[in-house]
Amino acid sequence: MIVYEATAKKFIEDVDSNQILSEIEKAFREKLGRGIPPGEVSAYVNSLPHMERVVRRAGVADDCGILIEYKIPLTNFRIDFVISGTDEEGNKNFVIVELKQWQKARIAEGDGLVESFTGGAQRVVTHPSYQSSRYKDFMGDFNEAIYSGSVKAYSCAYLHNYPTSEPEPLLDHKYHNVIANSPIYFRDDQAKLQDFIAKYVKYGKGMDVLYEISNGTIRPSKRLIDHVASMFKGNQNYILMDEQKVAFETARSVANKGEKAIVIIKGGPGTGKSVISVNLVSALLTDKLNALFVAPNSSFRDVLVKKLTLENSAQRIKNIFKGSASFYNAEENEFDVLIVDEAHRLKKKGAFMYEGVNQVADVIKAARTSIFFIDDDQAVRPDDIGTVHELKRLAEQHDAKIYEMELTAQFRCAGAEGYINWLNDTLHLKETANYDGWDNKSFDFKIFDDPNKLREAISEKSKKGNVARILAGYAWEWTAANKGNADGEVEDIVISEFDFRMPWNSRKVGTTWAIDEKGIEQAGCIHTSQGLEFDYVGVIIGDDLNFDTESKLFSTDHKKYKDKTGKKGMKEKPEELNRLVRNIYKVLMTRGMKGCYVYFSDKGLEHYFKERVRLTESNSRPGVPVVSPITREMLQIPLVGSAPCGAPLLGQENIEEYISVEKSKIRSGFEYFVLRAEGDSMNLAGINDGDLVLCRQQLKADTGDRVVALLGDNVTIKEYGPRKDGVRLLLPKSSNKDHTPITPSEGDSVQGIVQEVL
Repeated sequence: MIVYEATAKKFIEDVDSNQILSEIEKAFREKLGRGIPPGEVSAYVNSLPHMERVVRRAGVADDCGILIEYKIPLTNFRIDFVISGTDEEGNKNFVIVELKQWQKARIAEGDGLVESFTGGAQRVVTHPSYQSSRYKDFMGDFNEAIYSGSVKAYSCAYLHNYPTSEPEPLLDHKYHNVIANSPIYFRDDQAKLQDFIAKYVKYGKGMDVLYEISNGTIRPSKRLIDHVASMFKGNQNYILMDEQKVAFETARSVANKGEKAIVIIKGGPGTGKSVISVNLVSALLTDKLNALFVAPNSSFRDVLVKKLTLENSAQRIKNIFKGSASFYNAEENEFDVLIVDEAHRLKKKGAFMYEGVNQVADVIKAARTSIFFIDDDQAVRPDDIGTVHELKRLAEQHDAKIYEMELTAQFRCAGAEGYINWLNDTLHLKETANYDGWDNKSFDFKIFDDPNKLREAISEKSKKGNVARILAGYAWEWTAANKGNADGEVEDIVISEFDFRMPWNSRKVGTTWAIDEKGIEQAGCIHTSQGLEFDYVGVIIGDDLNFDTESKLFSTDHKKYKDKTGKKGMKEKPEELNRLVRNIYKVLMTRGMKGCYVYFSDKGLEHYFKERVRLTESNSRPGVPVVSPITREMLQIPLVGSAPCGAPLLGQENIEEYISVEKSKIRSGFEYFVLRAEGDSMNLAGINDGDLVLCRQQLKADTGDRVVALLGDNVTIKEYGPRKDGVRLLLPKSSNKDHTPITPSEGDSVQGIVQEVL
């Protein structure tokens, strides 16, 4: 999309007659349906007269081409200014000019980063030369007219208000490579900029060049394909195994069909979702498809890029590794394929820096084929809407064919699968098989009574060559950068009784804290660790998660949970907030591949976990024989009436008989009963007519739980749905469309939670 397109002659006339702003305003309304954003008006007023003077004094031909606000296809990048034409040998060229109104800047930590006053505040941003060269390189990788050599791209930056100092921060040696690729010009460099532009476009015919740029076929260049493929060649970390290979080949095949489709690949921690996703990027680019890797979590994305690339090639790879906020204004099927990792973190309207309504819808609309890697149990904020249900709902709206797969095999150490199953069960997140133990020698889980001892243990693991980090939940405030905490200077995490203090991860290091050498001295949060893996993690669980040893229920105090965005709108939804907090700690506690060490602030929670660990240890004691299901110890559980999964029948409170159930299925501290299901309203949830269903007595439930509900005198099994007008809906999960959601009446109640079908 182009806001303003004209010859050099017309551009000079529009600026000289003071009509340029009117022309741009007119184009905004015609093409975008809105006026110029207020913040951009001053940029046009201040910068375009400077560029008019440069163009006029450069002596370029009248028919050179000018673009203002050119949106690069496949991206949300908008180039400030482009001038096109031919050089003295007749070569077709164009020059990208990044315009800045800055007056001073400082060197910042990080590759290609500087600090300047912009957008009303002092901010760390990319160097202007980095920005302009990134635009040029992206176009060179994806626009066939450019990478075929028909048209050549050049770039520079122009800071027309900026007086240089001695030494000049923006010319520091750390920026040497990027400036060599894209020169920077300051207030007193107008003549140099004029010469730079004239060298490449002076002889005109620029509108023909603009036509080639605008109509060039958009597909990845062989150079980019070869570069991406080289990152994986011989890399043992990205070899596909067993079901990973099946999921990879299935997704690749669907993408190459060119049909409107979504591929859903489900999997918990350690199942290899990211290994598949990055391999798909390489493979689909090799297949000459416009494929981008999308990750909502910037830390996960940036660490991945840094691990895959050398420093001098990271910029190029970033062009195909994107965030999820920029697709809201994409054209229908603008991309062949979008590969979304950590899709459970896709956002809804109101999320930070997101201008759209629903990122799931954005992706499905923008791509012919969308491939989602997802774990419903890793949503950590109220605006995380990437669920399997939401993916399917929106796929149906876009008439997209749905393919669904699940990864179950663990590719971590031998004990990890059992540990994750145990943790899901212990946190009441998911009923799992084999939740009562794991190989303790293969996965090291320890509870520490003193956070200082935990820190010492993690530090010792790090000294021995392990990748180890301390992580914490949001039970502590996070001092702002403008209050002296830009680089982890303030020790916000305080546990007074142990004189324990620790800072949160550095804002200066930012998204790559997980692989920064100083990271061991700071505590990471959910946003700097989700999607990443370490050898060992130490997790500090604060007062935002509590456990009542009498009721056997978890709870979260809204005031003690300090993530303001994460608890927005959740004050009257304590169960939902608590579920998100449990999800967060599950994610933190599954970042370690070899071990997890934990400290609990809440002593009830600590006691509960120690009891669960004690049971685990007794189950895995050497010398304890493994018995067959026939001889395993059984308990007699009452069969109480029927739970209709169709038209509800009269609930019978008398006990019909007793059913033998393996003792290992019964959690300590809960009362259990068995119901016989009738009908087909829950057949998609694996509950069929006549099934015996093991339920634990529990009066509270979380969204998504399969509940036993007492509706008047009737008992029914349904999924515990979202609130509607303040009331929870009870949702059928059935292939029979005659079943509809039930709205409970006053006096109706939850009596239990379905644990499993016997």
